[in-house]
Amino acid sequence: MEGNFSRTSTPVVTAYVDPSCPFAWITSRWLMEVARMRPLALRFEVMSLAVINEHRDLEPWYREFNDRAWGPARVCVAAAAQHGPDALARLYPALGRRIHDDGDKDFGAVVPLALAEAGLPADLADVAHRDDVDPQMRASTTHAQQLVGEDLGTPTVVIDDVAFFGPVLTSIPRGEEALRVFDGVRLLATCRSFTELKRARSDALSFA
Repeated sequence: MEGNFSRTSTPVVTAYVDPSCPFAWITSRWLMEVARMRPLALRFEVMSLAVINEHRDLEPWYREFNDRAWGPARVCVAAAAQHGPDALARLYPALGRRIHDDGDKDFGAVVPLALAEAGLPADLADVAHRDDVDPQMRASTTHAQQLVGEDLGTPTVVIDDVAFFGPVLTSIPRGEEALRVFDGVRLLATCRSFTELKRARSDALSFA
């Protein structure tokens, strides 16, 4: 019945993320918190902000952000293509902790350290400066947009084959709160007529 789901079943969750995006990082940390406490088939795919905003007229600071975002996203795409989704599941958190939790925006230094932590070849760092994986990155980004809508971006989350943008969070729900948020999101996902729930953002981002 629409609106019902079994909490005993293992949800299949795909998070489409960009390693440079702080909102995607917070959402992913929430999902990882849920997976720590409850069975969750969680995987990551790349949804590139650089691709989404490639031809848009942006404010200079945001154009610079997007231009720099190509590198880490390319490395994530190459890691998944060459070493499988488990490699991305290791690499993405290693990047996110450095870029967002530690505030290190020196991608040239961050990427090799994250690759080493994830147990991946150091030469994958070279992909950041090449465009040979861009077709794959464009394809995964386009697929995510087809699931959720072309005017939306990352984080895009798919739960049990239902896709939506968000949830956009300013901090990471922990413990029972994380589970309550997940159950609420999963319940809304079962309602095919549900489209949007939003309020103004007032809190600063927190990665703690």
